[in-house]
Amino acid sequence: MGYSKNATENDINKKGSDVLRHTLELSPNTPLWQRVPTKDETGKYLGDFMMIIPKLRTASSEHRKNTLDSLNSVLTRYQDVVVFADFNMKINLLWISIKPTKGMFSEIPAAIIECVPEAKLISERPPK
Repeated sequence: MGYSKNATENDINKKGSDVLRHTLELSPNTPLWQRVPTKDETGKYLGDFMMIIPKLRTASSEHRKNTLDSLNSVLTRYQDVVVFADFNMKINLLWISIKPTKGMFSEIPAAIIECVPEAKLISERPPK
């Protein structure tokens, strides 16, 4: 899993060892479509969904940190299914790519909404 350097790098570095690991060295201008994996290690297509978290960019730093901690908690809980996660703070957009696993396209967004009630599912693309 990775996260976007566009957003929250300072917040993430402050949180300690329980954060998602930064796994990619990217410049902030690298388009998401160039970074998002399309297949897992066995060659199966991954599925994607996006969520928006309105007004997070303009929220207090404490609220941003708490929200990112909550997202990290959910993504860590599903680390066997989540392959890639990117949060773009500039547009308040969370992109998640997951392995094709029955029920996860509803379970993971529901878990995120439970922890971050303002999060809204805006699109999904099940695997082919």
